[in-house]
Formats: sequence, structure tokens, C-alpha cells
Amino acid sequence: MTELQSKGLNQTVQSRSQALRKPPLDLTVVVPVLNETENLRPLIEEMVAALVDSDLEYEVLVIDDGSKDDSFRVIQELHQEYPHVGAIRFRRNFGQTAAFAAGFDRARGNVIVTIDADRQNDPADIPLLLEKLDEGYDVVNGWRQDRQDGFLLRKLPSYVANRLIARLSGVRLHDRGCSLRAFQVEVVRDLRLYGEMHRFIPELAGAAGFSMAEVPVHHRPRVAGTSKYGLSRTFRVILDLMTILFLRRYSARPMHLFGGVGIISVTLGVLMGLYLAGIKVWAGIQDGADGFRSVQIGDRPLLTLSVLLIILGVQFVVMGLLAELVVRTYHESQDKPIYYIRDMLESETQDQEH
Repeated sequence: MTELQSKGLNQTVQSRSQALRKPPLDLTVVVPVLNETENLRPLIEEMVAALVDSDLEYEVLVIDDGSKDDSFRVIQELHQEYPHVGAIRFRRNFGQTAAFAAGFDRARGNVIVTIDADRQNDPADIPLLLEKLDEGYDVVNGWRQDRQDGFLLRKLPSYVANRLIARLSGVRLHDRGCSLRAFQVEVVRDLRLYGEMHRFIPELAGAAGFSMAEVPVHHRPRVAGTSKYGLSRTFRVILDLMTILFLRRYSARPMHLFGGVGIISVTLGVLMGLYLAGIKVWAGIQDGADGFRSVQIGDRPLLTLSVLLIILGVQFVVMGLLAELVVRTYHESQDKPIYYIRDMLESETQDQEH
């Protein structure tokens, strides 16, 4: 490591430790930004107006995800005008998941709210989420009932995805695409975000056992800037959904998945092989040696399929064993928890004199 890299690493560690020493706040609003120069100032002004009468100690943490326009210059101006506006600037575009993760890591609020910077979410809805959160929920999701987007490219794919994900994951939400959410701080502390998993924050929170609710919120048409979404993300959502389902159901017991598929495959292969062998043996019983020789099974596709299924089944079982080793290494070497505690009452012991 060069001296410059070492100095940069030390500064990063020092800044993180200083952030941890700062007193906690009531609320942190995390705002990921990518090329939203025209929207930033109106958004912050609306946010200040929405929270000015709340008596909350809050901060607005803006995450510049490698913007190529003047977004960071505007953020700097807003920081000078509004002291509670802070910012993190990425060296390049790492994606919205990384922006959320950076905001969660450095948030000081006991409650975390996320909101997009495109101003389609209304900051005036933040108090509604906080009121619902006070009812005892861990996560409150915004529900865009009157969504101001195109039907074919945005509404229809979103509707199908929401129904599919709800059915497969068991997390019943109407709107997973709304970034306007409120979290108790312990939720985001337990979230492990990577890739593009920000789309499945409700599923990750649900897998950990956190309680969730939904609140109808306003949705406004985009008036400035350009959308960062397209149909191409549909395929990524499907792949990420497979990952989420695996993590939710089998992350601590992968052998149940791979071993189960392997046993089914081996069983089918063996049954097919026994069927073919039975045909040949039965022909021998009925017609003797001539009948036994007359039945040829070596060139039948069913025999090839039988052998293939047995080989694949063995491979799945071996894959399950390897996955079990990886999972055990992951949990034991890094002391990763396999459970999440909601509440805990500790007993008190006193020395009794006899």
C-alpha cells in the first residue's frame, strides 16, 4: 500500500469513527442522486417545509452516485444554506443499492427515511410514514395508488412484478418500487445490501422478521431531468428475485434445496433404469434366452435419460454439501448471526447470604 493510499484509508476510518461519536438524531432522510441538478433545490425546500413543524432533530443525507452534471455543486450550495444537509459523493456511479447502503451506514437518526431525488415522491408524505411507524411497525412502505407514469412501460411491468414477488416471497405489498420508506434504525443496521438488492428491501426485512405496513402516498409526474429506469431492469429483477428467494428460504440450509433436487433426480433415474431392466427380465421369463436377447435397451433414449438423471442427482447432492461448507464458513469465520432479536429481557442475579 502506498503512503497516499494509507493516508486516505486512515482519513476514512477517522471520519467514520467521528461520525459514530456524534450524538444521535431523531430522523435521517437518505436521498440517492444521479444527475438531478434541476430537482435538488426544490426537493430540499419541500423537505424542510414538511419537517419544520415536526420538532424533530433531523438530517438530510444526500448521496451523489457519480453524477456527471452539476448535482454536487448544487448539493454544496444547499449544504451552506441548510446546515442539516450533509452529503456523500461517490467517485463513480455505483448504483442505487450502494447509495442506500452508504446512507444507512452513516445515518445518525433513530428513524431512517428514503426518498428519490426526482421529486415524484412528495416530501409532505414523510410525516404520514412517521405516524404509522409510531404505531409499532419496523418498516413503513409508501404505496403510490395514483401513479403518474406510463402504463405500458412502467405501470404494467410493475403490477405484474408486484403480484409475482408477493406470491413467491409471501410479503404482501402493493408497491415495491416506491422508494419512499421509513425504517426503525435497527432494520437498516441488519440489512446487507449489495448488487441491486435495494428493490427487495421489504423481502430482506421480512426474512429477518421485521413488521411492515403500507401507507398511500402521493405520486407526481416528473417535471425535470430524465428517468433512470427502463424495461431492461425487468430481467435483472427476475434474477435478483431468485437470489432473494434462495436467501430467504435456504441461506442457512442449502442442502435442503440442492439435496432435495438431487434425491428426486436420482430416484427418477433409478426408477427408469429399473423399468428398462424389468422389461428385459420379463421378456426373458416369458420367452427364455431368445426373448431376453431380443429386447434391446442399450439404444433407447430412456436409458440415456436415466443415466443423465442419476449423474445430475449426484452432482446436486455434492453441490449441496459444498454449499453447506460455504455457509458454515461464512457464519463461523465471521461470527455472522443466524437470527435477529426483537426484544430481550435480561435476568438480574443477586448474591444471597446464607
